[in-house]
Amino acid sequence: MNGTSGDRGAPVLSRSLGVGGSVMMGLGSIVGTGVFVSIGMATGIAGPSVILAVMLAAVLAVCNGMSSAQLAASHAVSGGTYEYGYRYLNSWLGFTAGWLFLLAKSASAATAALGLSGYLLGIVTRGDVAYLVPVALAAVGVLTIVVLSGLRRSNTMNIAIVSVALGSLLFFLFAGTQLMAESGGRHLRPFFQSDDRAASIFHTTALMFVAYTGYGRIATLGEEVRDPRRTIPRAILMTMVVTMVLYTAVAVVGVGAVGSETLSGMQGAESAAPLVVAARRFHVPRAALVMAVGAIAAMLGVLLNLILGLSRVLLAMGRRGDMPHVVARLDKTGSTPYVAVIVMGIVVALLVLAGDVKTTWSFSAFTVLIYYGITNLAALRLPKEQRLYPAWIAVVGLVGCPFLAFWMDRSIWAPGLGVIALGLLWHAMARRLRGRSR
Repeated sequence: MNGTSGDRGAPVLSRSLGVGGSVMMGLGSIVGTGVFVSIGMATGIAGPSVILAVMLAAVLAVCNGMSSAQLAASHAVSGGTYEYGYRYLNSWLGFTAGWLFLLAKSASAATAALGLSGYLLGIVTRGDVAYLVPVALAAVGVLTIVVLSGLRRSNTMNIAIVSVALGSLLFFLFAGTQLMAESGGRHLRPFFQSDDRAASIFHTTALMFVAYTGYGRIATLGEEVRDPRRTIPRAILMTMVVTMVLYTAVAVVGVGAVGSETLSGMQGAESAAPLVVAARRFHVPRAALVMAVGAIAAMLGVLLNLILGLSRVLLAMGRRGDMPHVVARLDKTGSTPYVAVIVMGIVVALLVLAGDVKTTWSFSAFTVLIYYGITNLAALRLPKEQRLYPAWIAVVGLVGCPFLAFWMDRSIWAPGLGVIALGLLWHAMARRLRGRSR
């Protein structure tokens, strides 16, 4: 069974990804909503000090990435921390991790869909909010069909998407640097604009942390990766290095070129398209169009990889009986859990109906921080001979994630705790039902 922990007869996904494909999967999940959408809302909270928050979030994300890497290398199956929690902790924490992943990444996928719509409408209609949700729903439907077509075709499409997105961001850095130089750095002063520096920095760090968490797609695809003990750690670390440099550079150039008020002060559909608004100030013809094309490609990549990752976690939960067994069904090729893909596509579409990127992204931030707290706790339970990195790395992640989670607004973390409680109630009922059926 290649290490799966569901029923002995459960079908197993084929291993088809190497280091290059895994890195592109990670970049396809990371380079998207965080840099193209959430940087605008984060700048509105922290001003120029969003640059510091981007770097702090990167440090914590590296710790989490290393914990995820060594766990995935030692226990390479679909499901990520859901499976690690069951193996190294207990069923309650394992289920909670799976439940949190579904919540967090469904909200993140909805944000990506709304961001895609915002960038498209920013060019076509200059931000007409009336079409924001319909366009986002259409994007979710198309990407769900792509994922249903199988991983190999999805991975090829992902490589093309990431190439376009990275190219547009390099263009942004090149074009924006000239304008930043002309400003003489005045947009970066004062660096701290909030009276409560700690609250604004930690809140913003929590928002930007979620922007790095696409590396988790590599871990949740662990059952489909060749030579996982070698491939997964290398792919995660390579992905993190690229995104840390890129995110920090975009934050510096974005704020330095046009100022935090411009970057964060959009209205209507353009509230989800801050880099298009910034690019309109550049001294380069059609700069806004270039950024919109890159952003749309990036959001497509994020949606693609999130639906992939969500379906694999739901697959793992179905195998174990934490979700109905029907979601564990694979297609005839053994490469796609088609029921899980359809279910998660529907869930993401329902969240898109909220129509507000700030709400969906903030909820994603809180739940994903708790999720990675469990990841680091599981990493601390790894046997010494299976540990790839020092234990203190997991300790930093374990302390940092819950700490940041509760710097979010109470209107976010209070409902978040309530939804976690509902999930645990479902888990208790499912355990009781399984017990009666034996």
